[in-house]
Amino acid sequence: MNILWLTWKDHGHPTAGGAEVVLRELSRRLIRDGHSVTWLTCGYTGTEQLESIDGINIIRIGRNRYIHSLQAFTYYARKLKDKFDIVIEVVNTAPYFSVFFGKKSRRFLFYHQLAGSVWFHEARPPMSYVGRYVLEPLATRLLSRADVKTITVSESTKRDLAHFGFKKERTHIISEGIQLKPIPRLGSIEKFTDPTILSLGALRAMKRTMHQISAFERARQQMPNLRLKIAGSAEGSYGHKVLNRINQSPYANDIEYLGKVTEQTKIQLMQKSHLIAVTSIKEGWGLIVTEAASQGTPAVVYDVDGLRDSVRNGETGIITTQSPGALAEGILTMLENQEQYSRMREAAWRWSKQITFNNAYKDFKKILEVA
Repeated sequence: MNILWLTWKDHGHPTAGGAEVVLRELSRRLIRDGHSVTWLTCGYTGTEQLESIDGINIIRIGRNRYIHSLQAFTYYARKLKDKFDIVIEVVNTAPYFSVFFGKKSRRFLFYHQLAGSVWFHEARPPMSYVGRYVLEPLATRLLSRADVKTITVSESTKRDLAHFGFKKERTHIISEGIQLKPIPRLGSIEKFTDPTILSLGALRAMKRTMHQISAFERARQQMPNLRLKIAGSAEGSYGHKVLNRINQSPYANDIEYLGKVTEQTKIQLMQKSHLIAVTSIKEGWGLIVTEAASQGTPAVVYDVDGLRDSVRNGETGIITTQSPGALAEGILTMLENQEQYSRMREAAWRWSKQITFNNAYKDFKKILEVA
């Protein structure tokens, strides 16, 4: 079959994340099975308008994220409409509304997550209020009227979509997948000498790194040898606030900021740290949680969309309410009970082995009804 993805970022985009990894892995497997795959996406510095990567035909239209969906839709309507057997629109804040056009193609929507309250952390007023209470709700309700099959990666996002009118029987969940290969044995790695919390990812407001620092300071009062390692780029005003907060901390000597790290260093940190703390406003799934679990490190996370899907509370990690105090209690609960820690660590590691792109692709093919 001839398959088109509409997505504003490809896997090489400077801000690409887990969502783009999922699309790439699904596309690779479609190509392996004999299908033709094209991505209509947004351009960025150093790229060509037309390119082929891993067998994926990439068409890049425009470079402005905010008007890209309009530019791409215009291009699609003029040159691509009805030329594909299947069109899959990845909805990431600004939809293309392709589901209302092109009768000859089978059409699908793909949601990793809705932005929701992320608007308040990634945009300034009044745009944050307009996006949160006007633009996204209107667009989501309008897309629900198309009544097409919708694909997502977690029960949290499925519930979110149902709130805006998406039919539960038409919304399908596929497994997530991780690129990291789980370690062969838990005993094959050695942890840091001191109990260590890992904070991993770009220092963005929606990740709430400041909460992790506050939680660490509270837990550190009761666990004198506790350490915190923070890895991720610190661009923008929030990143600078985090760096200033680290310098002003009474436990600054126990906090290490590593900046943006290589993939190899990321894996080493996951293996050697005792737990990973994740405090995002919301996620589609929480891939970083599953990746850390695959390397033998359980998580303490906030009770938000996506993270409550990637952690089984009390079994593979700990889910807390959204406050540094609760997070600190979760950290201490996990680290002070060695028997419980070992049990959660093993359960998380074993579960991570089931979160594969091969399983995701099996689910995906059934929804698309392709061989």
